[in-house]
Amino acid sequence: MKFNKWTVGLAALGVVSLASAARADEAKMSQVQTALSNTTLSGYVDVSAQWNLGQQNGLYGVLGNTPGYAYGGINKADGFNLNAVDLALDKPMDEGSWAAGYHVEFMAGPDNPTKLNVGTVSALGTTVNTGPIVNQVSSPLVGLRQAYVTLRTPVGNGIDWKMGVFDTIIGYESTSSPLDPNYTRSYGYSIEPTTHTGVLASYKVGDVLTLTAGVADGSNIGTLVQPINGRAAFETQKAYMGAIALTAPDSWGALKGATLNLGVINSVDSNLVGPLLGGLGITGLNTFGTTSWYAGLMIPTPNSALKFGAAFDYLELHNSGVNSPLGNNPHDDSSWNVAVYGNLQATDKLSFNARAEYLDDKAGLIYGTQAEEVTFTTQYQLWANVLSRVEFRWDHVEHGTPFDASSVTGLPYHANAFMLALNLIYQF
Repeated sequence: MKFNKWTVGLAALGVVSLASAARADEAKMSQVQTALSNTTLSGYVDVSAQWNLGQQNGLYGVLGNTPGYAYGGINKADGFNLNAVDLALDKPMDEGSWAAGYHVEFMAGPDNPTKLNVGTVSALGTTVNTGPIVNQVSSPLVGLRQAYVTLRTPVGNGIDWKMGVFDTIIGYESTSSPLDPNYTRSYGYSIEPTTHTGVLASYKVGDVLTLTAGVADGSNIGTLVQPINGRAAFETQKAYMGAIALTAPDSWGALKGATLNLGVINSVDSNLVGPLLGGLGITGLNTFGTTSWYAGLMIPTPNSALKFGAAFDYLELHNSGVNSPLGNNPHDDSSWNVAVYGNLQATDKLSFNARAEYLDDKAGLIYGTQAEEVTFTTQYQLWANVLSRVEFRWDHVEHGTPFDASSVTGLPYHANAFMLALNLIYQF
């Protein structure tokens, strides 16, 4: 065993013995090993190769205009990409009445949701494009995606608590790419919150019904903008959230296991510019809160290999003004999206996933008009622990020509965008 110089010096003077020091070190190591005995390490590495048909990468990759879904943009068009490296430490709660645990998760890469991207607005932990002409420009930063303590209190069937930084409670798709049916994100995901800092309580009434409620800060995680008047932007501006999850019982036959999820998140005031200007004594510019409504449905079929899903997202911006977070419009603006999903598990290794959605973007968060997209994904597990996907996506905007860019003028000229991608995810 290797000892430090201080321990060796004390042993030479007869103050301590090396044998006792060794036993002390072994005791410390035993305590550490005991504390970590139930901790697990997991994660994934997500990479892709992407071809955007046309000139969506634009002139020298600067003037290109790609579809406005989350984690897209010209920085990924026509190239090879490291999307994310995710590492998580978990100590799950046991079945005890006063159980405790924790979850710590780090993410590096452009798909890290906890950083503020250039060319985006941030509201209630939501990162959405300001429009297709100004695409996301992301840096491969490292961020603390989630970090929370879990606790159980023995009330009724037991209330499970999370306190810290955690993923949002609504949405059909996940920030974790391996959990999603497709490589690219939907428009619904793009207008949803992503991350919260607060406290969340979950109560399982029975096998059919689970209730969730929580309160969190109303500002985005990782934001650098702070008011100058000394008060935090989120001191009195909280986000309140609740969700209901219903699961069909076995008595429903072929529909057993079907799920219906309903959720709402209301932020009193999640705009960061208004509080900053208010601290400077500038008034007359309304800040706005947001309300996100969500409904998600997953339906099995008599064919166990075939499943369907649907999702509805509605985002309301309060007192926002059309297309402008600085607007002085006393009216609310909204964007909503409906998506349908299909999954066919052809074999143990081969599956086919499809998604179609319709976006009505009156609030101007992405296009300011109506849009549709259709995605087809073939997924195959050729290598152990590796998720392999080939995906084709078509985006269409009903009014205007927001996609691509002329190499001469830099102006957009297409209403349709097409993409073909290869996605590889190693999970451990």
